[in-house]
Amino acid sequence: MSFINLAIKSVGVAEVAKACGISPRAVYKWLNKGSLPKTEFYGGTQYAMTIEKLSQGQFCSDKLLEESRISLLKR
Repeated sequence: MSFINLAIKSVGVAEVAKACGISPRAVYKWLNKGSLPKTEFYGGTQYAMTIEKLSQGQFCSDKLLEESRISLLKR
């Protein structure tokens, strides 16, 4: 299981969606892709930081972004 999937599942899809102001369906898309959206890299969103805060620091935003970057580059 990827770090992103582990982070989201440990916090809960519904909680992540609510905190990020998006639908649970959008969060499930992240799970399927194994990455956060590209907007994380253009300053449009800060979902990685939100997940870090929700997990009380258990899942570092830098690690979430690193894994997302790698996943996006593989496509």
